[in-house]
Amino acid sequence: METFLEPFQYEFFRNGVIVAVLTGALCGLIGTFVVLRGMSYIGHGLSHAIFGGAAASAVIGLNFFVGAGIWGLASALAIGRVSRRGIIGSDAAIGVITTASFAFGLALFGLFGQAQKSTDALLFGSILGVEPIDLWVTAAVGVVAVLLIVGRYRALLFTTFDPEVAAVSGVRTGRIDALLMLMLALSILVTMQVLGVILIAAMLVIPPTITRLLTNSFSRMLWGSAVIGASCGLVGMTASYHLDIASGASVVLTGAALFVVVYAITGRTHRPERTVAESPAEAPTITPVTSVTPVEG
Repeated sequence: METFLEPFQYEFFRNGVIVAVLTGALCGLIGTFVVLRGMSYIGHGLSHAIFGGAAASAVIGLNFFVGAGIWGLASALAIGRVSRRGIIGSDAAIGVITTASFAFGLALFGLFGQAQKSTDALLFGSILGVEPIDLWVTAAVGVVAVLLIVGRYRALLFTTFDPEVAAVSGVRTGRIDALLMLMLALSILVTMQVLGVILIAAMLVIPPTITRLLTNSFSRMLWGSAVIGASCGLVGMTASYHLDIASGASVVLTGAALFVVVYAITGRTHRPERTVAESPAEAPTITPVTSVTPVEG
């Protein structure tokens, strides 16, 4: 036990663990919508887009959260607008907008001679270099995300499963999509300095995917993904100290290892057809699954 608790005597490690837990929970929560909507690529893409905003902020001396946040939100809304026109698919819109933004960021760093250390921190994260303000900002975004999900739960649920019927039923799907993009952009913004551009997409996808193997309930998947994400943050950070490996990579590898274990146990026998609402009252127009193999335990 003393060996296990040894790293917690250092303040920088405690801060890293706290922000890793918060980040894991936030990514798991928002990632549920990303996975169920088949938008796994957008987490990877938006992180690249925000990298461009971060580069622009560094060049003009603007606060990171302000500059990168505005850039990320604009990119997210642009992706949604282009996708809704129906001329090209969402994956193509993501590819064009986000890769161009990422290339723009790299060009800015090269032209204005920004330090390589800053570029590496954005690309790979610097979880042990977080400051108290990062903890508060991450916690604040997490609280806002929870409040928005609770307040707009039925609309988010309905739009996730059947956006066309939701629109006919009076749900403003455009606003709901914009709200989801806003939450996703804010989540990526506050986790970029922790996990980096390269690893953010993994934490948005892995916890919800694990939970999807364990349940067919939307609400249990939603909150279960947050718990699994937070657990990966705690275990991954502790393992990174004792194994002397990069903290961000350790968090993601912990999630990947858990996925392998859960899939090995449930993947062959548990094949849910569709994620459903907790009760018919939550989503009365969604056709429920009539035959689902229960998960023991």
